Amino acid sequence: MLTKSKFFSSNVIAESGVVFGTSGARGLVTQFTPNVCAAFTVAFITAMKRDFNFNTVAIAIDNRPSSYAMAQACADALKQINVDVVYYGVVPTPALAYVAQEDVMPAIMVTGSHIPFDRNGLKFYRPDGEITKADEQGIINEKVQFTELAELAELAELAELTVNNRATEEYITRYTSLFDTPWLTGKRIGIYEHSSAGRELYYRIFEKLGATVISLERTDHFVPIDTEAVSEEDHKKAVNWSQEHNLDAIFSTDGDGDRPLVADENGIWLRGDILGLLTASALNIEALVVPVSCNTAIELSGKFTHVERTKIGSPYVIAEFLRLSRKFESVAGFEANGGFLLASEVQVNGKSLKALPTRDAVLPVLMLLAAAKDCTISKLVNALPQRYTHSDRIQNFATEKSQAIIAEGNQSPETLLQQLGFDDAEIQTVDKTDGLRIMCTDGRIIHLRPSGNAPELRFYAEAESFYTAKLCVENAIINISKF
Repeated sequence: MLTKSKFFSSNVIAESGVVFGTSGARGLVTQFTPNVCAAFTVAFITAMKRDFNFNTVAIAIDNRPSSYAMAQACADALKQINVDVVYYGVVPTPALAYVAQEDVMPAIMVTGSHIPFDRNGLKFYRPDGEITKADEQGIINEKVQFTELAELAELAELAELTVNNRATEEYITRYTSLFDTPWLTGKRIGIYEHSSAGRELYYRIFEKLGATVISLERTDHFVPIDTEAVSEEDHKKAVNWSQEHNLDAIFSTDGDGDRPLVADENGIWLRGDILGLLTASALNIEALVVPVSCNTAIELSGKFTHVERTKIGSPYVIAEFLRLSRKFESVAGFEANGGFLLASEVQVNGKSLKALPTRDAVLPVLMLLAAAKDCTISKLVNALPQRYTHSDRIQNFATEKSQAIIAEGNQSPETLLQQLGFDDAEIQTVDKTDGLRIMCTDGRIIHLRPSGNAPELRFYAEAESFYTAKLCVENAIINISKF
């Protein structure tokens, strides 16, 4: 019989190479060994038990090949510390967050969101919502002893998990219960399913509300859809699907279903911050919290009493909610990736919709369709102040290189602009909230930022035309390779 070793969580985490990004702990699949998953799990639960009383933890996963084994490891670690597990299977992250919030228990979502399938992650929820940046440091520094878990290749497999369907049903009911009539009757909605964690439930929501649903391109392999950097292939697909199926809208999400991707009746994908703007307007939100990278049409629209801008990442958005909730009746936030966070209980059709302060993909598409009930989505978009954004990324770009470029740009933004090919640009202001965001006198905005989730350098641009914004990003990417 093999003797199992004892480990301390802080040591295992420190040696793993897994780090917290803008949304959860992220790393290579090879770094998320059973013991690393166990270390994060016991550290998280130990930190939570200081402030909350509970005996059960909720777990769910996305469709990545590695996610189920990671969930098994988390569950086995919980058994070691006498905590029960309710396993909700493959569901969208907001569905897990919602049911855990209803049951006042912590939750662990095994997901890498939009990053490539050779990577994965763990996202943690307190009984009252997402963990904070302070919670992240607490997890890293917790020194909890646990017994090593079985390595799958050497010992017996970890225990099988039994799926509970309650998270799926509660999430569907959250939205379908807001409407008394099948108000989407006559609408044709395409769902780009790929490998999204919500592909088994989205069609049920739309069909319950009366829509005709067309399933589009479900895949057996994991597809890392990035709602902030939509591929040229997916742009073409959406236009073709719209024409072929005579669609009123196309709905999709990233891998774990917390970031929406929505196209209008012409198959043109909406930018996430424009979708968020229209959603917040439809909900009559007073105060908004958005990351610094979002479109300035938010302020220019004049639809909101107050707009607060933060660093990129839902924890930073959420951190502002409590302060603003003391001043305003309705508070919400969204990110440039489209994920919508509802900080206040609001009324929809005279019915209460409970707060869900984590990124959600379903609320935005439903509020957009409700706003476009008597017109087209494109008409709603065209009625907004005409500011256009574009973003892209260089993948497999070392974080250290990104940080060095940003540091040099902070020292001399004029020099960086010239190196990026913007010789004619005159700087108006520089924003160092997150990365380097340069506002030019001609209305162009150029923003560089290292990704918080993967070794990528992200580029954002805003201008008075989409062509100009796209050209800014393309030129920057071409010139950055010369550095």
